Amino acid sequence: MTEAPVLLVTGGSRGIGAAVSLLAASQGWRVAVNYTSNRQAAEEVVNAIETAGGEAFAIKADVGNAAEIVAMFEAVDRHFGRLDGLVNNAGVVDQPQRVDEMNADRLDRMMRINVTGAILAAGEAVRRMSTKHGGRGGTIVNISSMAAKLGSPSQYVDYAASKAAIDTLTIGLAREVAAEGVRVNAIRPGVIDTELHASGGLPDRARDMAPSVPMQRPGRADEVADAVLYLLSPAASYITGAILDVSGGR
Repeated sequence: MTEAPVLLVTGGSRGIGAAVSLLAASQGWRVAVNYTSNRQAAEEVVNAIETAGGEAFAIKADVGNAAEIVAMFEAVDRHFGRLDGLVNNAGVVDQPQRVDEMNADRLDRMMRINVTGAILAAGEAVRRMSTKHGGRGGTIVNISSMAAKLGSPSQYVDYAASKAAIDTLTIGLAREVAAEGVRVNAIRPGVIDTELHASGGLPDRARDMAPSVPMQRPGRADEVADAVLYLLSPAASYITGAILDVSGGR
């Protein structure tokens, strides 16, 4: 059996997740590409990895569903027999609203996917990677957002709050498992040109917000992926509990 490390990327079929999956494979990781509904997109990522000589497979799972999270990790166990890294990337936004316009259903969906799902996935990863549980160690990179610092007023305050929870998860979990061979860090992307904005009803948001970015342009998914792969790599061996802004200075 190959000893190449195994990475699970939640939300790996599009945007930042797809860029991370492709870059990780090019750097020697075997990749489990998670998707929620768009199997074709996930298979395209897998096919691109395999065409380049890498190894990958697609896993359907909704990270807003606790049972499906468990099943996803069990599928990785069966397919690869090990886990060395998790990129907690899956997340959602919603239509722009003020807080006084939001309802409980919206908030429940936001927190269930962006927060509860990320914490449960991190727990499953720790149970496999921590030396306390007989693992070999590993790395977790959580995808937060600059919204956690900026608040996203009149747009996505609930999304911003969910990403602030990811920052806290990163710091707390990093300290919790630091002596168990598991490093936990996060990336805060800024305005990145991906389809996530369209899913929130603002397809031109990246372009429209470019003037507010000190570098005067939105970021690209591959630029975020570069930072993720750095934190996953041995080059970051003494880094844990860190949150890296990838935001063009915003």
